[in-house]
Amino acid sequence: MDCIYKNSNALIEDRVKDLLSRMTLQEKIGQMTQIERSVATPSALKDLSIGSILSAGGSGPFEEALSSDWADMVDKFQQSALESRLGIPLIYGIDAVHGNNSVYGATIFPHNVSLGATRFAGTTTSATPKGLPFCSWEGVSTVMASYSSWNGHKLHADQFLLTEILKDKLGFKGFVISDWEALDQLCEPQGSNYRYCISTAVNAGIDMVMVPHRYKQFMEDLTFLVESGKVQMSRIDDAVERILRVKFVSGLFEYPFSDRSLLDIVGCKLHRELAQEAVRKSLVLLKNGKNPENPFLPLDRCAKRILVAGTHADNLGYQCGGWTGTWHGGSGKITIGTTILDAIRESVGDETEVIYDQYPSPNTLAGQNFSFAIVVVGEPPYAENLGDNEELVIPFNGSDIISSVADRIPTLAILISGRPLVLEPSVLEKVDALVAAWLPGSEGQGITDVIFGDFEFEGRLPMTWFRSVEQLPMNAGHYSYDPLFPLGFGLTCNKEKPLE
Repeated sequence: MDCIYKNSNALIEDRVKDLLSRMTLQEKIGQMTQIERSVATPSALKDLSIGSILSAGGSGPFEEALSSDWADMVDKFQQSALESRLGIPLIYGIDAVHGNNSVYGATIFPHNVSLGATRFAGTTTSATPKGLPFCSWEGVSTVMASYSSWNGHKLHADQFLLTEILKDKLGFKGFVISDWEALDQLCEPQGSNYRYCISTAVNAGIDMVMVPHRYKQFMEDLTFLVESGKVQMSRIDDAVERILRVKFVSGLFEYPFSDRSLLDIVGCKLHRELAQEAVRKSLVLLKNGKNPENPFLPLDRCAKRILVAGTHADNLGYQCGGWTGTWHGGSGKITIGTTILDAIRESVGDETEVIYDQYPSPNTLAGQNFSFAIVVVGEPPYAENLGDNEELVIPFNGSDIISSVADRIPTLAILISGRPLVLEPSVLEKVDALVAAWLPGSEGQGITDVIFGDFEFEGRLPMTWFRSVEQLPMNAGHYSYDPLFPLGFGLTCNKEKPLE
């Protein structure tokens, strides 16, 4: 009997049907299973026909692993999968929200710009859905993943299920995958009735299940549910058909291994320029001048002396936010990139003196005749529930830093955050200009491109900026809607052409 599924010239639907007809129940359930990299043994991949592997946040070959190290690891896993009875290749997933953030030296894009899926060295990757396109409670840390570019009527979330990516790019429906141990949450206490959780999810239409660690239990229980009739074989076949179809259409059967010719472009100049452009377009100008007739921006790059201050001015890790290198991110030079301070120094004239003081003293502020100051403050990196916050004040005494500087020097404040934070009226009144830069990522030049006037501000608020946390949740159109800045707000340096 000819192996139609191995014939690249055969119709995809014929290949899917042929391969499905050859599969045992265990192999079908294996294809429905996604496991974490740390438990992906060669025997599990070969003997159980596991369909997908996930690298959770920070789970990689080793610390500061380069693209070649990732390719070596993924190819090793793929080889084990191809040694299974039917040789079905893996889909490899990376837990990410803004670029190949687990690959050392890769560009980190802003969280709030819709850039679609990534391709890592020839292996399909996608972000797991941690946020929602619309979020009504900014204190929940997952809101950082739902920031987006406003185009006047629609919000584009920066994370996509693989199903949506493939539907948009390839013109067909993909498959639905659950989140990390999400099935466990279908009962109380979580996971206490695991078979109920599995049957409920699979019967509801989940095709692939992310069971990072106890995949053997999942496979055994789903097998029992099928054999006992609680999950119909037709539902299993439907799920596996969707998964196989994605693998055939994406070319995994013909090209299962990493394309080594692509490794050197990770973090290349072209990628960094694209990330820099994304930063420029995501910035939102909230204030420009204490007097609307006298705008403060753009700044003079040839000013005599500039003060740069704040906790986030020279911290690449803070600039990138969570999901960078590790699950929750980190502080300092955690990857390759340009801090905002670096970008300022590169952008000003040769005669301009840039003085950096993270926490400037009164003597510093009073004695050096600064032309203006740039104060960069914001949130520490976070991801998911550990970033939940009911107060939403600017951390690290950020408001105090802004106030102390703005009391003495004309000041541009730049806020680095994954969500709107409380802007005290006194602080907002003192500053001459205010920019919401969100989590810009690795390319700080995108900020200086705009504040020094090489490019215009284009960004608009993708969600309402509240006056106080007591107003939350806050939704545009509600009868009590009284925002500090409304949904869609954003200024330009040209006062005659504000964004609407």
